[in-house]
Parts: sequence; structure tokens; C-alpha cells
Amino acid sequence: MKPAFQTRAFAEASVAYRDAVLSGLDDLPAYRRGTLDLPPAEDRELRVQVETFDVVAPRLAVLFELVDRSMNGGDVGSATPDERAATAPFPGHLDAARGAEPSMISAEDVAAEAADAVDGIRSFHGFDDGLPSIYRCLAQWPGFLVRLWDDLEPSLDSSEFDAAVDAADDVVGKYVDELAYRPALSPDALTATGFDPDAVDEVAGLFREFNTGPVETVLPALPAFADTLGVAGERRI
Repeated sequence: MKPAFQTRAFAEASVAYRDAVLSGLDDLPAYRRGTLDLPPAEDRELRVQVETFDVVAPRLAVLFELVDRSMNGGDVGSATPDERAATAPFPGHLDAARGAEPSMISAEDVAAEAADAVDGIRSFHGFDDGLPSIYRCLAQWPGFLVRLWDDLEPSLDSSEFDAAVDAADDVVGKYVDELAYRPALSPDALTATGFDPDAVDEVAGLFREFNTGPVETVLPALPAFADTLGVAGERRI
């Protein structure tokens, strides 16, 4: 799997993914340093943790699409382009030294002041229970989570965000179509190497759920969150 994330082609897809989301959203709020009623150290920690989610968003989107297709009969690498970027190395400067390991709390431990925001988040994304990791991270700062959701919900619950999700999905689909390295992740390949067939079927179903369920709208929201804090990554190489 590693070569799929180590090429210039992936670097180009990752910045295009971010650009597809942010180009489709206008008038996002800008939370400048010192305006969030947080101690300086907490303000810095919030920003650097959200930066991490901005880095991993396109990686997770590609992972879910690639494994889902590989394990559920889809095409991978069916239109590999004859260009150097397909196998050229990932640019060393891109995403270098960005972010830090995020921390988070459990969904049950979210402060009462953020309860309405959490209900709105679950309703918007389509989660009956639980809470995606980005929101469990932001819930460490419940006042900010409330402010962020109040400010961004209209932008996310819009036709513009729907179009941005589709545009980001097109970027991911094109990258997987053109993947030069085709991992041996089909059910037949995995069972031939000794994996339990029932476990393989379970994993295939899990990645289908990841790739077609509520997470579809969670991942494209991550660059928007990062942009509000001024920590979104590059949109061009």
C-alpha cells in the first residue's frame, strides 16, 4: 500500500482534493490567533491538531476508495497515464513538519454546552451514535466546537458543499483509476495468502461502509475546518 502514498501523483491528488473543497466554499470564517478565548498554548494546540486532520483527509479518502474498489470488484489502475508523476517520488517539502498527534475525548465525555452542536453534527453527517474523531478532538475545546458548528453548518448544509464533495470525490476516483501500483487486495488474493475468508468479507464490508456512508461528508469537511484556523495546506504544487 505504501507506494500509493509516496508518488508525486498522490501529492498532486492531495492538493487537488483540498482545492476542490475550498474552491467550492465561499465566506468561511477566519479565526485568527488570540480571538478564540483560549490560552495561547491551547490555541496553538488546537491549530496544530486540526492541521493533522487536514494532512490525512486526502490520504483517508484515497485509502477508503482504493481498498473498497480492490475488495469489492472495482477497477484500480485501469487508466495509468504514461507520465513521470505516476511513479516519481512525493515532493519532500509537501506536508513536511505539519501537524502533531491529535488527542480526543470519548463521545460520552463531551461537555454539556456542546450537546446541541453534537446533535446537529450527527444529524448532518448521518450518524445515529458515536462521533467522528475530528469532532472528538474539537470537543476538547467545547466552546470552539459550538462556535465552529454554528458558523459552518450553513456552508456545509448547502448545494455548494454537495458540489465540493462531488468534486473531491472525482479527484480521488481519478487518482485510483490512474494508480501505477496495484496492491493485491482482492478477496481471492488475500485468501490465497492465508487470510480467513469470513474476515476478508467483513473487512470488505467495512471499507464499503467507510467509502459510501456518513464518512463521505466528514472527510471533505476537514480542509474547511483547517482553513478557518489558517492551517490548511497547499492547494497547488
